[in-house]
Amino acid sequence: MNEHTTTDTPSAPVPAAATPPTELLPVDPGLGAPATEAGHPAYGHAPGTTAAEAHVATQTAAQREGADGPRPYVTIVLPCYNEGEHVLREIDRITEAMNASEFTYELLCIDDASTDNTLEVLNDAAQRYANIRVMPFRRNGGSGTARRIGTQQAYGEIVVWTDADMTYENERIPELVRILRDDDSYDQVVGARTTEEGTHKWARVPAKWLIRKIAERLSNQKIPDLNSGLRAFRREVSLPYLRLLPPGFSCVTTITLAFLQNQHDIKYVPTSYAKRAGESKFHFLHDAYRYILQVLRMVMYFDPLKVLMPPALWLFVIGVVKGVVDMFRHPFYFPASTVLLVVSGIMIGSLALLADLVVRSREGV
Repeated sequence: MNEHTTTDTPSAPVPAAATPPTELLPVDPGLGAPATEAGHPAYGHAPGTTAAEAHVATQTAAQREGADGPRPYVTIVLPCYNEGEHVLREIDRITEAMNASEFTYELLCIDDASTDNTLEVLNDAAQRYANIRVMPFRRNGGSGTARRIGTQQAYGEIVVWTDADMTYENERIPELVRILRDDDSYDQVVGARTTEEGTHKWARVPAKWLIRKIAERLSNQKIPDLNSGLRAFRREVSLPYLRLLPPGFSCVTTITLAFLQNQHDIKYVPTSYAKRAGESKFHFLHDAYRYILQVLRMVMYFDPLKVLMPPALWLFVIGVVKGVVDMFRHPFYFPASTVLLVVSGIMIGSLALLADLVVRSREGV
């Protein structure tokens, strides 16, 4: 783990760092994502590995630093989709907290193809604050896509994810960053919510508890908050896992499990959670299904034996026991159900071993 040292400069941020170098942001028109007149890429590709993402992922540290000055220590990625009514209040709260801290920073506001005046509000805010960088998307890609590209485009050594809906204590962002700066044993700090104020509270609380318990069982880790949207982490550590992020809300679950499954320690800091401003984009049945699927997918990706071997062993053992009972009751006769149990256990177990072999032979992640 690398040592991390903050600059000795006081709370005044570095304005130049928030302005990206001219040669960095425009994407080659041949890649299908031409730059806008303002010099920012208007990403036209959403989920999946896109040309624009490939472009930013291959940028070197020297390119990200640019010629206008050193990189800021912190990049705050703020995805925005139809948050025009209150995003300015969130920006004011974040910039006030960061300006009062000892950290240099940039606030990377990503407009995820909003249909209201969000982009206009963000552009106006960029004129007021020198540390704001606005990145517009041409098509809606989801919060996961916005966070993934935002992290790839980040100039900071520490990346912060948060929401623009007034729910999280964003004034505590410097506290999260300070933990990473002062303690190299942690690679991620998560604001663990102590209350649930979202929509469909009657269903979300038990559903999130169940999903969290599944994740804890499969990862062998205690996870106070699996899908908190407020977190800070080391950008360099996160880079190998960014391509695993799904486009939707379960991206926060993914980054948590990716760190835990690869022995990157996470610190959880209790934080309050307020009722969101504006309309919720969370769809209970659809997003809960995605959360569960993503938990299983992530554990399968890093440790498939934990998912596949238990049911394989249970099926095989039940089939063998049933076969012994059947043999005593009807010698040399095995019902089709007994054979099916044993064969299913063997097949799933073989698949588990094959998947584990693939994981162990894979370079990187």
